[in-house]
Amino acid sequence: MPEKRSTELRWRTALSVCSTLVCFGCNGGSMSPPPPPPPTLQVDLVPFASGFSNPLDIQQAGDGSGRLFVVEQGGRIKIIQNGSVLGTPYLDVSALIVSGGEEGLLGLAFHPNYSSNGCFYVNYTTTRLSGTLQTAISEFRAATPGANTVNTTSENILFTVNQPESNHNGGGLAFGNDGFLYIGLGDGGGAGDQHGTIGNGQDTTTRLGKILRIRVDCNGTYSIPADNPFVAQATAAKEIWLYGLRNPFRFSIDHASGNLWIGDVGQNSFEEVDRLTPQQGGANLGWRCKEGTHNFNFTSNCQTATLLDPIFDYDHSQGDDTVIGGYVYHGANIPALAGNYIFGDFISGRIWSLAQNGQGQWVRTFLMNAGAGDLASFGQDANGELYVARYSSGAVARLHQVGTP
Repeated sequence: MPEKRSTELRWRTALSVCSTLVCFGCNGGSMSPPPPPPPTLQVDLVPFASGFSNPLDIQQAGDGSGRLFVVEQGGRIKIIQNGSVLGTPYLDVSALIVSGGEEGLLGLAFHPNYSSNGCFYVNYTTTRLSGTLQTAISEFRAATPGANTVNTTSENILFTVNQPESNHNGGGLAFGNDGFLYIGLGDGGGAGDQHGTIGNGQDTTTRLGKILRIRVDCNGTYSIPADNPFVAQATAAKEIWLYGLRNPFRFSIDHASGNLWIGDVGQNSFEEVDRLTPQQGGANLGWRCKEGTHNFNFTSNCQTATLLDPIFDYDHSQGDDTVIGGYVYHGANIPALAGNYIFGDFISGRIWSLAQNGQGQWVRTFLMNAGAGDLASFGQDANGELYVARYSSGAVARLHQVGTP
């Protein structure tokens, strides 16, 4: 879940105040104000569908159906088809999960061969398996790929991860160009990556604070890709692809380049955006040694580690507090944003583009404000157009260039 933290638990605070938060400015919180948007580019949000309960994710199945699948925190996935929300949920796991705060049904990804095998994957929190809080990564299978409902009895749990706290569960899922499933898990929660001698983010014996990478073949099991970076280390978790993350609630893979883009939620001071090529498996993204590009708990183990800084970070001075990772834009309706990374902030509601200038510097440009406490996730349809899941409003909206049909 996205979160809000000053010195207490950020997300629980945000739930109680998000309806009264105001925007403190429109230039974000980087150390120097970002440039204004191009004068010819005005972007807004067009209502697309409504009636959802705390939507957290938007995905499409890649099956040519045009359907969008909206994940609700409470455990239901609903379908938008031909502009209408279908009355019966696609999947309802509300009886299987723990929901509230940063817990719930947090992520969804469809198998690259969904149009033939009907398999998809979800990320949720639960206590039903062990009596204690766990993250479950599960596979479900539609009776036919075109079905608009899926029975929960088709579930196969691939694996679970014990969660020591209720926050920092991560939640994202995505398939890479390599056909493997990538999974985002937070550092186990509390504050400051408090568990373990070096923190879970830096500890390769745990799957917490990591991006994982596994092979799934729509048979209820998974395996470890042979080129995962820690397969030869006896004590390491073999699923690890990247480590040193705090709470990668939302990430995406740009299928044009294969690059992985992560919005990693920060502690008290900085939010970060990471971009990694397919060749950078095994990278240490720094948490808890660093928060963004700044030292956080930089102890002796950090001094000998090779840490990869984010391509961009921003501070909280402008009222931004929880990064929401998005997508590289490949749609046709907003040509000026082609190739730009679109992301935002849950607490302020601001949405930005991020692109390199002629000198190779990453420049953030303000696009619009979606409303404080209302920007939970981005989604991308089969044509590359982008959507926003509006948490408080219970709606889905589409990014739109003002003045175009």
